[in-house]
Amino acid sequence: MPGMRELLYLSRQDVERLLDVDAMLDALGKALIAYSAGTTTVPPRVGIRVPDLGLLGTMPGYVPGIALEVKLVSVFPGNHHHSLPSHQGLIALFDEGDGAPLAVMDGTYITAIRTGGTAAVAARALARKDAKVLAILGAGVQGASHLETFPRVRDFDEIRIASRDGDKAARLASKHPHARVAASFEEAVRGADVVACCTDAREPVIRRAWLKRGAHVSSVGGTFGPEIDRETISSSHVFVEWRGAATNPPPAGAHELQGLDPDSLTEVGEVLAGTRPGRADDDEVTVYKSTGHAVEDAATARIVYDRARAEGAGVSLPL
Repeated sequence: MPGMRELLYLSRQDVERLLDVDAMLDALGKALIAYSAGTTTVPPRVGIRVPDLGLLGTMPGYVPGIALEVKLVSVFPGNHHHSLPSHQGLIALFDEGDGAPLAVMDGTYITAIRTGGTAAVAARALARKDAKVLAILGAGVQGASHLETFPRVRDFDEIRIASRDGDKAARLASKHPHARVAASFEEAVRGADVVACCTDAREPVIRRAWLKRGAHVSSVGGTFGPEIDRETISSSHVFVEWRGAATNPPPAGAHELQGLDPDSLTEVGEVLAGTRPGRADDDEVTVYKSTGHAVEDAATARIVYDRARAEGAGVSLPL
């Protein structure tokens, strides 16, 4: 039939095999720069709450020359009781020239790895150059994502894994030769150069008094409550993917940043582009607070799609 189009379907197995993580880190940095330069179109996500269980979010985004996409992602924290990931999703790509659907792919792995990857990109720009000790708080999907991505941007001599579930912490620590289990969040944080908070906590998991001078703190959790204490936020130089993290209520914005002057925040893309400074000196505590952003999904999904087309991977479905 004239004009008949096909839709490419990519499973999680396809996505994991096709995604080059190092290429993703470079693409994420470029996507953040594009967003801060004002060349992208990304409305705030919309969340539909399922009382007492979780939420379903929609995250559309357009990065010219990269992707026109939308992600549907659910966040159900209790899923670990059912051996399911807390974050599950799908990403759809569209032709930016005529709007035709191009592909539907698993978004669960992309959400996990691009979140840790963007945090790693921020750490590469903001952590001290001599950072040697990494603390990862949380041993779930995001703990694993951070263990995969952060050692790619710094050569850590010691990686401390802390979790409310000691068995999970031990399993995650076994995946890296420099990793060990810390008995508590506090033990992991004290003396660490980089602290990565990867929990589903409803209240802060760190305290400002635990942080050493010059530490870099990364927080990707906190969907349902603050993951970082107020004193750490107020006494640190705070960096974000977008200033809307302070001006939009959760789940689009961050609990920790509500009420802050958005002009006091620096976008990571601005630091990468050199239009605003990053770390001021070796004693400054820097904080990267993530809410997740559609440009990250666009950049990551594009890598997967292009490689799938080059290799003939996936399943083509008629539309």
